[in-house]
Amino acid sequence: MKTYILYCAIILANITHAQDKLEGVILETLDNKEITLAGANVFWLNTSVGTITDENGVFSIDYQPTYTKLVISYVGFKTDTLNITSNTLIRHVLKSTSSLDEITITSRKKATAKSYLKATNTFTVSSDELLKAACCNLSESFETNPSIDVNFADAVSGTKQIKMLGLKSPYILIATENIPSIRGAAQAYGLSFIPGTWVQSIQVTKGAGSVINGYESIAGQINAELVKPTIDNQFFVNTYANASGRLELNTHLNKKISEKWSTGLYLHGNVRNQEFDKNEDSFLDVPLKQQINVMNRWQYTNGEKGIVSFINLRYLNDETQSGQINFNPDTDRGTSNAWGSEINTERFEINTKLGYVNPEIPYQSLGFQTSYSYHKQDSYFGLNTYDITHSSFYSNLVYNSIISDSRHKIKTGVSFTLDDYDEVVNTDVYKRIENSFGGFFEYSYDNLDKLTLTAGVRADQHNRFGFFVTPRLHLRYTPWEKSAIRLSAGRGIRSANIFAENQNLFSSSRQINIVNANGKIYGLDPEIAWNYGVSYLQGFNLFERKGDITFDYYRTDFQNQVVVDWENPFEINFYNLGGKSFANSFQVEVNYNAFENFDLRTAYKYYDVQTDYNSGRLQRPLTPRHRFFANAAYETNTKENGSQWKFDATYNWLSEQRFPNTSLSAPQFQLPEETPTIGTLNLQVTKVFSPKFEVYVGGENVTNVRQPNPIISANNPFGSNFDSNFVYGPIFGSMYYAGLRFKIK
Repeated sequence: MKTYILYCAIILANITHAQDKLEGVILETLDNKEITLAGANVFWLNTSVGTITDENGVFSIDYQPTYTKLVISYVGFKTDTLNITSNTLIRHVLKSTSSLDEITITSRKKATAKSYLKATNTFTVSSDELLKAACCNLSESFETNPSIDVNFADAVSGTKQIKMLGLKSPYILIATENIPSIRGAAQAYGLSFIPGTWVQSIQVTKGAGSVINGYESIAGQINAELVKPTIDNQFFVNTYANASGRLELNTHLNKKISEKWSTGLYLHGNVRNQEFDKNEDSFLDVPLKQQINVMNRWQYTNGEKGIVSFINLRYLNDETQSGQINFNPDTDRGTSNAWGSEINTERFEINTKLGYVNPEIPYQSLGFQTSYSYHKQDSYFGLNTYDITHSSFYSNLVYNSIISDSRHKIKTGVSFTLDDYDEVVNTDVYKRIENSFGGFFEYSYDNLDKLTLTAGVRADQHNRFGFFVTPRLHLRYTPWEKSAIRLSAGRGIRSANIFAENQNLFSSSRQINIVNANGKIYGLDPEIAWNYGVSYLQGFNLFERKGDITFDYYRTDFQNQVVVDWENPFEINFYNLGGKSFANSFQVEVNYNAFENFDLRTAYKYYDVQTDYNSGRLQRPLTPRHRFFANAAYETNTKENGSQWKFDATYNWLSEQRFPNTSLSAPQFQLPEETPTIGTLNLQVTKVFSPKFEVYVGGENVTNVRQPNPIISANNPFGSNFDSNFVYGPIFGSMYYAGLRFKIK
């Protein structure tokens, strides 16, 4: 029964379906607790039929009555051969060998997993990977990953933004447990509203995503799976402090209420109340901040009936103050005494998920998701006011089955979305309601050998866009051992929330203009783009050490785009694309286990992102053409008492980036055409004293690289030249931190 419960939970979490195959879950024992094991090999003896377990330890493999010997292996564990007499769910725990193979240690600890079998170009970042850096929230979870670019949005708010395939986060569908969540009013700051300790794993898909999750994905999808009450620690606490005055506390409390009910209470709080102005420009280098974030999860499982359900309740209150050192919000707000900004956000969410797997026909399953959120932000930036209230409802019903046999799988269903926006921009009020109803169908072919294909299409009726169709296609082909060639293509469409997504531009003296005001959203048309990609993954052995190399190329072509034009230093213009806009992204990544317990990850990335502005075709500003990335991770062997050391280092180098045009500014405020190159180094050391307790210390930008004068006209913030958006590198310099983790299983 325990196996069936776990399998049902995984079915719901991923909105996938059971197949008419032999299915099961593979686990390992860690600290006297059984946890799922991703990447284990499962195959039938003396056949070419095999698979690997996914990020949740689940596998599904073709079954015939003539197949009787199932081999389960993972280097560093004892290989087991099971006698199979019927097609029933399998639950098996692999036992580690007394002396682990060197390559396997690194493979297990290397917490970013890639699949050779999936049709999509997806990799999974586990919680172990998140512990390699000061991962305080989701926006800081990608510092050790070369596929996601992380940088500050401006020199005032302290907000970090992410990019993928050369495009900013609004073009990425960001979901929490497969429910789109970082969108609308939450687009600018929502990544900082998900604490890192709440995240169990992150799945990143490059290019067109699945039609099941909606039509908004253009550059890719990021899904954060949160920790589950049934598998999380009974008690967990994490404390964090850094040299910039940031203090954080995370506490998890989980309890099994009954045989079928479990609950978890997750508490997060952070505060920064120290003022710093190391570059002496009169502005705070990092904002003052405080946040309270509470989540209560309920999980119901009934293995006999094939039912599993989750209910999440969440409340957040976030307050941020930035601006000049001498700014006092009680006396200076709305005046020109001193420049300051406050962003106060209150958010409430309730999410439900219900999954059903037919106990009699396990390849048939049904999943239903609902989500409601209320997001209210009151904010001002100097003399600019921006308030937004966003109420959102989302529902998705997914049915899974097969056609003929388990090689042919289908997913189909319907979804409904409702968004109610109420915005105040200075003296202007913008109100609108968006709703859409759609259906989708996705077909998958998988022979678990050479070929995997996933083709999907969805049709939606939108109250502002009208009727439209969104197709997506993914293909994986394996020409030889340890290889995967992937092709993808897909279309995406989205509303551009021009103010919520570009709040950093309020921290300037620019005049806001909306041009071509004939559309139905702020007078603008929806954004529509096609994304095409090809990827090649090859595993190898070099000097008896395992590694892999990946080549990715993706192109995004916009049929229409809302152009954010700040080529005039005194204006910010929003208008519909009048020509072409495209993004080319090429990446080569190498992962290699150089020697025992030492993993090395390197990557080179090239971007060519161009848009036809009213002034002509230009490279997208503040986007480097070249990036080099390197991450090294080493850990000592674990002693009998569970103690060990872990060392991590990450280096990022960015080439020149184009500055927006400043030729119309006075000479003292003009900038060169390009930024200088920049390189940063992050380090972290973790001492694990026992399975229950560990401490960590680290430094970000330890070489103390700092962008000089990141704020233009900082001494006259109410003048016409003031702008805080020309940020290309660190503005604070070195930042050191320390923390501890304590847990009770």
